Amino acid sequence: MIFVQVVQSVEAASEVLAAPYQRGGDSILEMILNAGPMVKFVLLVLLALSVGCWWIIFMKARLFSRAEKESNEFLGLYQQRTNFPVIYRESKLYQYGYLPQVFHSGYTEWARLSRSVENAPESSQTTDTYVEGVEKAMEGAILSQHQRMERSLALLATTGSTAPFIGLFGTVWGIMTSFQRIGLKGAANLAVVAPGISEALIATAMGLVAAIPAVVAYNYFANRIRAFDNEMHYFVNDFSNMVKREWLRRLSTVKPNQVQRVAVQD
Repeated sequence: MIFVQVVQSVEAASEVLAAPYQRGGDSILEMILNAGPMVKFVLLVLLALSVGCWWIIFMKARLFSRAEKESNEFLGLYQQRTNFPVIYRESKLYQYGYLPQVFHSGYTEWARLSRSVENAPESSQTTDTYVEGVEKAMEGAILSQHQRMERSLALLATTGSTAPFIGLFGTVWGIMTSFQRIGLKGAANLAVVAPGISEALIATAMGLVAAIPAVVAYNYFANRIRAFDNEMHYFVNDFSNMVKREWLRRLSTVKPNQVQRVAVQD
């Protein structure tokens, strides 16, 4: 009897030593807690990237919604074209709209050039020169708005392209550690190998969870930005045509000879 009990104790001890680690359950949380230090570090990095991406997604969705709403409201005001000084004052009330900012830059340059014509009515500059100055000011505003819309999107692109590989690194590291423990314990069967591999694969799953929303959101916001750019460039063309007509009208009252020369050049 004593010999049988000793043999049973040795077999039980061997089974304990053959297991790479003790498991308290099969939930995902318990598998994460039982993972190695490196896998936990990888999961922490992926969690931080995921939280950062979701924060950017929320803030950008809010910004784009407000920008589009204010731009549409301003466009309706601009299309009335009743009084541009009033529209200019109204444009200062829109903080998020991209069209009000572009109009503000163009109208400011237009007012500056208007004062220069009044101070130097005999200037040799043509209408196209004035219109070009207004267009450059508005193009600068478009670039500024594009950069504002695109700010922080690099994190979405970086997460979408690197998160799967970061998760794969954690998986490879976890599997390597599991096989190392199996070699040290001298036991290799499915019951021993499967738990360690399943815990290591959580890193790959976490990488995909962080990458997929980031890629989808980045593509969505990039398409919205392209649409905003097209809308702003169309607005610049419309405003520059209006400025050109207005300059011709003003110059016709100030310098009839210059208007004739401009008409010949055109």
